[in-house]
Amino acid sequence: MAQPVDFASEAFFRDPGAAVARLRALGPFVATTFPVMGRVWVTTTYEATARVLKDSEHFTLRKEDGTVAGLRWWMPSTVTVLANNMLTTDEPDHTRLRGLVDEAFRRHAVLDMEPRIRAIADGLADELFADGEPADLVLRFARILPLSVICELLGLPQADRPQFISWANAMGRLTGPISFFTMIGVVRKMRRYFEARLDQARRRGGEGLIAELVRVESEGLRISGDEMVAMLFLLLIAGSETTTHLISGATFELLQDPAQRSRLTSDWGGLSLAIEEFLRFVAPVQFSKPRYAREDLVLDGVSLKKGDRVMAMIVAANLDPSANDHSEKLDLARRPNRHLAFGTGIHFCLGHQLARIEAGCGLQALFTRWPRLQLAVKPADVRWRRRPGLRSLDKLPVTAGF
Repeated sequence: MAQPVDFASEAFFRDPGAAVARLRALGPFVATTFPVMGRVWVTTTYEATARVLKDSEHFTLRKEDGTVAGLRWWMPSTVTVLANNMLTTDEPDHTRLRGLVDEAFRRHAVLDMEPRIRAIADGLADELFADGEPADLVLRFARILPLSVICELLGLPQADRPQFISWANAMGRLTGPISFFTMIGVVRKMRRYFEARLDQARRRGGEGLIAELVRVESEGLRISGDEMVAMLFLLLIAGSETTTHLISGATFELLQDPAQRSRLTSDWGGLSLAIEEFLRFVAPVQFSKPRYAREDLVLDGVSLKKGDRVMAMIVAANLDPSANDHSEKLDLARRPNRHLAFGTGIHFCLGHQLARIEAGCGLQALFTRWPRLQLAVKPADVRWRRRPGLRSLDKLPVTAGF
């Protein structure tokens, strides 16, 4: 029997640990119902989550006909094309696609971007209250920082950035079937834009990751035009959306906890440990992409049938007390810190270094520029978007505190 849990509810996002603990008490694999997906098995422990993420022998991201798990017959072709990316691909295609972008990333070293990322963060912090108080930190800072960085990394013109911010805001409003259909027009515009940028890079070359991808493509790595567009869409959305919610979620936690905030801001030497703890505790990415069982199998006493859908619940792994002592508490000095915020196995997040740098630069810029930053509303009045699988604050109203 599927357990009734509303994974898109305010209650779940406000306190995911409570729902996760109830499911974990039933076992490491629990049948439940997920929005749009329907009946799925979810993992409830660190070990079960890591196993599913690593086990490509027993689990696949595709149906037998090659369709991406989770897609529905009624979804338009634009969505199916963009969903056909390396995050939804098994071997050997995954290695082929990952190799292409890995090579491009190596040529455009992410670590070398830290001074530029810091400068962008400082500039955005300076302008946070340019239009008065209170300011929505999600809209004016947390969304713009990673989006600006990924646009520079891709080599997109500065003049196009407002358009991408608008598109990203529209994508962020995806919360259910109705908003899904209103989003289709945005997705089509983005696809046409990327096709044009790729065509220009093939004809004229250029700087940035798009040009690097085209160079690698020309050196013989096999990739289709649709796969290249899907890759860029993935880099832009995955490279900005989750970091947006890491930064805003971390800020929200700090604004509620003066002691931890003071400890961090009085000695930024602990920032790296703090970022790992925010990745674990805030857990913007709550679930992995769905997978199918390749065959009948028994895991930890649970019988799965061939074709059963399984989702690795990353938030459950991060809050598993068997992986981290006092896992229900935010501890910015936690060491060691066992989390799966970036996944594990062959699909380990390509942008993990970039996300860590952006979050660190963002928090330091924000609290250095505005040392008395405060919530403009009560914590209980802050709301999350009803977007299953992604823990994202709707708004975060703040004041300078002066």
